[in-house]
Amino acid sequence: MSDTQQGGAVATSAPPSVDDGLTPAALAEKYGLSVSGARPGLFEYVRELWSRRHFILAFSSAKLTAQYSQAKLGQVWQVATPLLNALVYYLIFGLILDAGRGMTKDVYIPFLVTGIFVFTFTQSSVMAGVRAISGNLGLVRALHFPRASLPISFSLQQLQQLLFSMIVLVAIAVAFGSYPSARWLLLLPALFLQFVFNVGLAMIMARMGSKTPDLAQLMPFVMRTWMYASGVMFSIQTMLADKPAWIADILMYNPAAIYMDLIRFALIDGYGAENLPAHVWMTALAWALVFGIGGFVYFWKAEERYGRG
Repeated sequence: MSDTQQGGAVATSAPPSVDDGLTPAALAEKYGLSVSGARPGLFEYVRELWSRRHFILAFSSAKLTAQYSQAKLGQVWQVATPLLNALVYYLIFGLILDAGRGMTKDVYIPFLVTGIFVFTFTQSSVMAGVRAISGNLGLVRALHFPRASLPISFSLQQLQQLLFSMIVLVAIAVAFGSYPSARWLLLLPALFLQFVFNVGLAMIMARMGSKTPDLAQLMPFVMRTWMYASGVMFSIQTMLADKPAWIADILMYNPAAIYMDLIRFALIDGYGAENLPAHVWMTALAWALVFGIGGFVYFWKAEERYGRG
């Protein structure tokens, strides 16, 4: 260190630092520094998510409770909403348009209600996924946590809502002559595969929606088109019997139709295996793996960009 004096003022110069000339990257490596909010490795990311499993479950339960907190009937709307939708569709498609042709009333009514409940599960997961990041920017910017917790939590919320609805769905199936049997156990793997598919799709939509919030305005039209193309209100095979076979095949193998038909087959006695496409379980597993794993990786790759800009 040296001192110089000019006009009564003393200037002090420090000796060269040992860090002079090091790049920011070299300085970070030297002192063990890391970028705040940097994306962890894939397996480390999975471990972080698992460590926050209690938060994910609690957050989904809280959102479910708050969803109808302002309504007088409260949680009753979890079941009443899809039931009212089913009633409207039955009046239009079942009575006026005869969309249940080829099925008896005892089969068609559980068929329709199951389709509404199961498709609503996917629809709600997608819509919640679109807003998972863009609708929770305060939380994303204030706290450090794996951002995948949000779309997973919202999908879990929709699963809990479906499980409430399943009580009514089972009651309707029994009322129309479909009684509990060993086939009902197929509900468990079918719902699990659909949940994995929904989570992956919600993650894809969460990443897309984080940069394009207007996507939330477009998705209702996309979901409505998907619903009409999935045989929610009618049998695809029957309605397209006079059309080229490849059209029915495309519609029957789309994931929404696959999961609906599996649950219908498990729950409704009069809905036999002849209504299912070939290799239906392998197709359901493939959709779950492709979207579950692919959606997770796609979301993880943008982890450090969520909430910025």
